[in-house]
Amino acid sequence: MLLDSASLYFRAFHGVPDSVRSPRDEPVNAVRGFLDNIAYLVGEFRPTRLVCCWDDDWRPAFRVAALPSYKAHRAAPGRDGRVEEVPAALTPQVPVIVDVLAALGIARQGAAGYEADDVMATLAQRADCPVDVVTGDRDLFQVVDDARAVRVLYVGRGVRRLQVFDQSVLAEKYGVPDGPSYAGMAALRGDPSDGLPGVPGIGEKTAATLLRRAGTLAGLLRALDDGDDAVLGAQRGKLAAAREYLEAAPRVVDVVRDIEPALLPEVDATLPLQPADPEALLALDERWGLRSSLNRVLHALAARG
Repeated sequence: MLLDSASLYFRAFHGVPDSVRSPRDEPVNAVRGFLDNIAYLVGEFRPTRLVCCWDDDWRPAFRVAALPSYKAHRAAPGRDGRVEEVPAALTPQVPVIVDVLAALGIARQGAAGYEADDVMATLAQRADCPVDVVTGDRDLFQVVDDARAVRVLYVGRGVRRLQVFDQSVLAEKYGVPDGPSYAGMAALRGDPSDGLPGVPGIGEKTAATLLRRAGTLAGLLRALDDGDDAVLGAQRGKLAAAREYLEAAPRVVDVVRDIEPALLPEVDATLPLQPADPEALLALDERWGLRSSLNRVLHALAARG
C-alpha cells in the first residue's frame, strides 16, 4: 500500500475540526486525521507493506520548465514558486506526522526533485506483489494496471467512502481502457487545480473518444501531422491551435516510473506489529495528545498478527 501522504493530511486538516487540539491548545486535527486514516486502511485492507510517500519537491523544475503555469497559483507569494502556500495551522503539524511515523516504524519515502506521485509510480513499477495506491488525486489513475495488479483507492469522498479503481472502472467512468490512456485524457481535458489549461473546447468525453481512435496522445499528435481526419474529426482545429501545449503536457502529466535508486533506494516497508520506538511514541502522545488515534493505529497493526 502506497499512501499519497500530502493528499491525506490536507484532507484530514480540512475534514477534522480545528477544535481537535493538543494539551497546549495547538491544532492537531491533521495529525489525528492522518493517523485515523492509516488505522482504517490497515484494518480494512490488511497490507503487509506500506510506504507513506512524500513530496520532497511539490513543483519539480522539469515540470515547470515544460509548462510554467504548473501549480503556479499555489506558490507562496514572494518565494519564486519554490514553496507551496500551506495553511498556517497545518505547517507545524507535518513534522509531527513525520516523527510519529518514525516512532511507529512505518516507512516514509520521498525523492529529491520529484513529487509523491512519481515516488508512488516508481515503487509500484518495482513491486513484486499487488499494489494499492491511496490518493485523492485523479491524476494517479494513470498507474492503474490490471496486469501488474495495481489499483487506486480513490479517497475523493473520504477514506471511509473510498472507491476502488481498476481498468474496468476506468472504462466505465471515463471511457478509457487503461492508465496511460487516462493520462492522455487528463492532458486534453486539463486541470485548473494544477495550472493545466487543457485544450479549449475539449472535455472528458471528447478526449476519451479521440484517444480511443488514436490510442495515445502521441498517436493523436501523429494524426495531426498526417491530417488524419478519421482520428481528429471535428476537433482538428482545436488540437492544432493547442499543439505546443500538447507536446509539453506529457512531461507534466505523466508520472515518472523510473526514479533512479540513488534517489529512491530500497527500504524495508514491512508494517510492524508493534511500534519501533515505544518511548518516543509515548513522548509524542504526551506532548501532542494523540492517545486515541495512536491506539487505533496500534490495534490495526497488531491485529495483522
